[in-house]
Amino acid sequence: MLYLVATPIGNLGDITLRALETLRQVDLVASEDTRKTGRLLQHFEIKKKQMAFHEHNEDRAGQKIMNLLAGGQSVAVVTDAGTPGIADPGYTLVRQAIAEGIPVTMIPGASAVVMALVLSGLPAHSFTFRGFPPRKGGKRRRFLTVDAESPHTLVFYESPYRLKAFLADALAVYGDRPAALANELTKLYESVERGTLSELLALFNDAEPRGEYVVVIEGIKE
Repeated sequence: MLYLVATPIGNLGDITLRALETLRQVDLVASEDTRKTGRLLQHFEIKKKQMAFHEHNEDRAGQKIMNLLAGGQSVAVVTDAGTPGIADPGYTLVRQAIAEGIPVTMIPGASAVVMALVLSGLPAHSFTFRGFPPRKGGKRRRFLTVDAESPHTLVFYESPYRLKAFLADALAVYGDRPAALANELTKLYESVERGTLSELLALFNDAEPRGEYVVVIEGIKE
């Protein structure tokens, strides 16, 4: 059996009882970062063999995992934080397992996408998650333009190093729409800033962004 196990996005108290039970019972934990997952396992006194499974070795490590699953072993896939397969490794492995008739299930839990969307105060009944935008300006603006006429609330992940450039491009492409910035979710310094794109961009006139961000932008009003 292949298990996709959601882990906390910050506060370790958010892990579920079922996630802990699964991590204790599987034969192997496939981790995006074995050091980070190692600290999680140690915190909950779980001793388990790990192997690295991340974007740089996804094909090679994925085949090893498939061989273990075919041999009757159980594997839990975890990422650094949150739900595997959502802007993190897991999608290709799920497709392989389905194609080969290997049972797959998920242990649900924390997701920064959903938390930021709900806390934004923007319409949450219909949304589009776009993940991480391209790093370079031209590609990023073309990426954003795809949803310029979308009525759905848009959700993005962004690095603190590119957040200001992203907000400036979003303002240029979408106009000055209502938006929200969610930062350090579930952690001690959790914050959600709400306003128009220009107001959010102005927050960083005298300060540099810190930590990982989820950006939520209202869709075009029909």
